[in-house]
Amino acid sequence: MTQTATQTVKPAKQRKMVFQAPDHIRHKHLAAPLSPELRKSYRTRSLPVRSGDTVSIMRGDRKGFEGKVTRIDRKKYRIYVEGLTREKVDGTTIFVPVHPSKVMITKLNLDDKWRKKILERRKEAKERVEVAVEKPLEMAKIEEAKPIEEKPVEEKEAVKELPPPEEKPKRKRKTVKKAAEKPEEKKVEEKEKKKPRAKPRKRKTKEESELG
Repeated sequence: MTQTATQTVKPAKQRKMVFQAPDHIRHKHLAAPLSPELRKSYRTRSLPVRSGDTVSIMRGDRKGFEGKVTRIDRKKYRIYVEGLTREKVDGTTIFVPVHPSKVMITKLNLDDKWRKKILERRKEAKERVEVAVEKPLEMAKIEEAKPIEEKPVEEKEAVKELPPPEEKPKRKRKTVKKAAEKPEEKKVEEKEKKKPRAKPRKRKTKEESELG
């Protein structure tokens, strides 16, 4: 199974990830910056410290001390430099441990062929990026240097005047004229309307029928 680094903000989890990291990740945590001369020649900013590298201490009480790395402690994330020692109370001398972030590599140990390949690969990648960035800039400069050719102004062709569009005659709506009604017919119709309805006949009662 491949181990993937996860991002976290909690300090407890960060410390746990550092102190329980596997060897291939611990190796990356032991990186130190290169000196300006090495940075120019190898086109890389930092590399993991190895035994045999010459380093210069940049911070602390021993600032300015330069020596060769003799031992690396991956468990405690410390390196030991040749000549950097101190005396204990009992008179014995011990090496002073230094964190790799406090030193600068001034000379690389290139006995390992794999380390050479890493540096060559990084240098080639850096050069490719620089060329890719420079190309569009050069093209832009060339285009700016070119004189701007003034294009001849073409005479505009005379616009042919088109005849005005013919107006279509408006369609007249067909209206049916009602025939004028005669006054006599109107009066007859009004009389028929005003005629009172015939009253319904009342039924005779038994007494009226006997008398009648």
